[in-house]
Amino acid sequence: MSSMSMSVRIRLSIMMFLQYLMFAVWWVPLAAYLTNLGIEGDSKSWILGVMPLGCLIAPVFCMIADRHFASQKVLAALNFGCAVLFLIGALQSSSTALFVILLLAMLCYMPTWSLTNAIAMTNAPAEKFPQIRVFGSVGWVAAGLFSIGASRLFHGLKIDGTAIPLYCGAGTALAAALLNLTLPDTPPPGKGKKASIIDVLGLRALTLLKDRNFAMFLLVSMLVMIPFTMYFSLGSQFFDSQGFKYVTMTMNMGQLVEIFVMLLVPFALARYGVKWAMSVGLAAMLVRYGAFLLGGVSGQTWLYMIAILVHGVIYGFFFVGGQVYVNKKAPPEICAQAQGLIVLICFGVGMLAGTFFNVKLIDMYTVDKVTNWNMIWIIITAMSFVLLVLFRALFRDDVTERKAVPASVAPSTN
Repeated sequence: MSSMSMSVRIRLSIMMFLQYLMFAVWWVPLAAYLTNLGIEGDSKSWILGVMPLGCLIAPVFCMIADRHFASQKVLAALNFGCAVLFLIGALQSSSTALFVILLLAMLCYMPTWSLTNAIAMTNAPAEKFPQIRVFGSVGWVAAGLFSIGASRLFHGLKIDGTAIPLYCGAGTALAAALLNLTLPDTPPPGKGKKASIIDVLGLRALTLLKDRNFAMFLLVSMLVMIPFTMYFSLGSQFFDSQGFKYVTMTMNMGQLVEIFVMLLVPFALARYGVKWAMSVGLAAMLVRYGAFLLGGVSGQTWLYMIAILVHGVIYGFFFVGGQVYVNKKAPPEICAQAQGLIVLICFGVGMLAGTFFNVKLIDMYTVDKVTNWNMIWIIITAMSFVLLVLFRALFRDDVTERKAVPASVAPSTN
C-alpha cells in the first residue's frame, strides 16, 4: 500500500492505543491485587501465569482465524470477549475462578497483538507502521493515568491493588471492540493455505538448534525471563509493599522511556552489532536489580526510579536485538516460524517458569506477611550477573559470517 487516508491512520492509531491500554491497566497492578486478596503460593503463580499460557495456546486460535475470517471482525469479537471476561473477573475473589476467567481472557487477548499488527500493515504504508505502532506504547503509559485520575476525581480513591483496574480493562476492551467495527476491511491473509500447528508454533525452526550458537542464544533468552519476570509480573507487589501510592503510573514510566529508546535501537544495531546491543540490555537488567538492592540496603528509595527507567533499555536492546538476530540467522523460508519460536520460548515457557520461580522465592523470604526483599534482590541480581557473563563468554555474533544453511540443517518444505 502506497498511501492511506487520514481517517484510516487515526483509527489505526487509536486501535493500537486501546489494545495495549486495556492490558496494561489491569496487568501491571495484578500481583498487588492478588496479595491483597490473600492469594499466594501456587494459586498466585497460576494466575500470574495466564499471560504466558495465553502465549502458548493463542497461536493456534490465531492460525484458525487467519484462514477463515476478516481480521477486523476477529479482533472485534476477541475484544468483546475480553470485555465480558474482565468484567466477570473483577467480581471474583476465588483463586480458581480468577485463574479460569483470566486464562480465557488471555486466550482472547494474546492473538490481538498479531492481529493489530496485521491490520495496520495491510492498510498502511510500511514506512508509516512504526508511527502507528508507537501509539501502543503510548497506551501502555497512559494506563497509569487511571489511578491518578480516579484518585483526584473521587478524592483519594485507591485503585492499585483493587478490582477497579479490571473494570477499567473491561471498559477499554468494549471501546476497542466498537472501534474495531469501523476499521477497513482486512480479508483473511491465509485463506486457502494449509493449516499446520507445527508451522504456527515455529517448531520447524527447531532445526536451527543444530547450530550451537543459536542454541546458546535460545537458552539464555529463556533463562533471562526468570529475572525479567520478577519486575514485569511481580513488580507491583514490591512497590505496593513499599507504600507507593500510584504503582501503575510509577512502573509505566519505564515504558515512557522505552518509546525513545526504540528510536536508538536500529542505529545501535547497525553500528555495534547484535552481541553488543543484547549485552547492553543484559547489563541494564543487572543495573535494575542492583538499584533495587542498593535502594533497599541504604534506604534510598530514589534508586528504585533507576530500576524502573532502564526497562526500555532492557526490552529494546535485548529482546528487539534478539529478534533482529533471529531474523538474520534463520533462512528466509522459516524466518517467520523462528520469530514465533522465540516468542513461544521467552514469553511462553520462560515467563511461565519465571512466574513460578519468583512467586516461590518471595514466599520463601516472607514471614508473617513481611517480605525480606533485600535477600530476593541479592539472588536476582546474582542471576542477572551470571547471565550477562554467560552470554558474553559463549555467544558469538555470527550473522554476518553465516553462509548458506547446509542441507542437513535446512527445514523440510513438506
